[in-house]
Amino acid sequence: MTCSRLLFLASAVVLATPLTAQTVQAVQTTVDLSKTMAPLPAVTFQKKLSASPIAIAVDDTKRFQTIDGFGAAFVEGSAYLLQHELSAAQRAEVMTKLFSPTSGIGLSAMRLPIASTDLSRTHYSYDDMPAGQQDPAMEHFSVEKDRADVFPTVREALKLNPKMTLIASPWSMPAWMKTGNALGGGALREDAEASYAKYLVRSLRAFQQEGIVPQYLTVQNEPLNERKDFPTTKMLADQQTRFIGKDLGPALRAAGLKTQVLAYDHNWDHPEYPLSVIADAAARPFMAGSAMHCYGGRADVQDGMHEKDPGMGIWMTECSGGTWQKEPPLASTAMLIISSTQHWSKSVSLWGIALDPKGNPHAGGCGTCRGLLTIDSAQRPATITWNGDFYALAHASKFVHPGAVHIASVMTGAGIEQVAFRNLDGSFVLLAFNTGEEDQTVALTWHQRTATIALPAHSLVTYTWNGR
Repeated sequence: MTCSRLLFLASAVVLATPLTAQTVQAVQTTVDLSKTMAPLPAVTFQKKLSASPIAIAVDDTKRFQTIDGFGAAFVEGSAYLLQHELSAAQRAEVMTKLFSPTSGIGLSAMRLPIASTDLSRTHYSYDDMPAGQQDPAMEHFSVEKDRADVFPTVREALKLNPKMTLIASPWSMPAWMKTGNALGGGALREDAEASYAKYLVRSLRAFQQEGIVPQYLTVQNEPLNERKDFPTTKMLADQQTRFIGKDLGPALRAAGLKTQVLAYDHNWDHPEYPLSVIADAAARPFMAGSAMHCYGGRADVQDGMHEKDPGMGIWMTECSGGTWQKEPPLASTAMLIISSTQHWSKSVSLWGIALDPKGNPHAGGCGTCRGLLTIDSAQRPATITWNGDFYALAHASKFVHPGAVHIASVMTGAGIEQVAFRNLDGSFVLLAFNTGEEDQTVALTWHQRTATIALPAHSLVTYTWNGR
């Protein structure tokens, strides 16, 4: 048994240990992954002040957004690796580690592509036609290409974690609906908008027939990113607004589908796009909020979005790690999780679950992306490497459960990023990342009590205690 496996099991023991209101338990992962989910000594709350100049004050009387969870995306390329490059025993172990709330980290907010993405082996929609031909009656609609690998992977994940939230997203509508008649680039023709609504409804119904029910739907992945080397579509805000209010929303309602629509599905740097869509009187009844990506702008733009429309939620639906990042994977993903949830995100989802050492499978698009795990099938059995992104997600998803609420936490001092939550069972979670070179001693205050907690250098630590 590997050292990392032993430490992961040790963290599970920490989680299973009954919490008391006086005891704070903790697990640590270092940026270099020399320690992963390693238990730290428990400490107790005391009715006295701490001498530490660094403090975090947790106040559960101030509550913000509810949390759906943390996760990644069921891209076809990752599903292929899981289904074909791992032994049955390896696949069962990996899926359990990813999705089981008791024996794994309980990933619970997953994105489900509608047909292919750039992290697919080939490009396809669910209604491809020869050039120059159209299919408005959807006589050739088929999800067969995803029945082989994607749907079995999703069903196994749902079996392990039935409380999972699914967000369905298309990278392109069928080429025959677009200007340019190609999956890569172009725009949805206005005369094909009703057909596209029908296509999305057919896709959701097909998912249902496979035992897969997405709670949310975005209209177009990255609608301001038009490229020809993988499925993309340019869709400006006025078209998305019209399409949701006039075609998609009524089609969803007529079909009896409860799936709610999320606007935008692109970067933080254009918040005016989703705000204009969700404000529209015709589109708004069918919508739950906005979907955001991390590749441009900053998470704190979501504060302004919430202030302008507090009735609508915000979901972080994609942020990939990759070779372009200067920070170690654990550090970049820890900062993403903390900053997103500090600024109103209900979920944080990364990108592909698994890739090989060369960033494959991919067909165009991102050739430098990184999965939660790397599967190297050059030898048998395949070698599995769990990346820093996985451990950062583990620090959140294993402890912050669906339905938890983000609560106030105020930091005194510098060099520490943190965020706090209260679970439905009354337990509390504090996620803290020490970005500095030195170990820190922190005064954790809660309900007029103080616990003196250790926060080692270059480490992500999750602290838990029971509030009952």
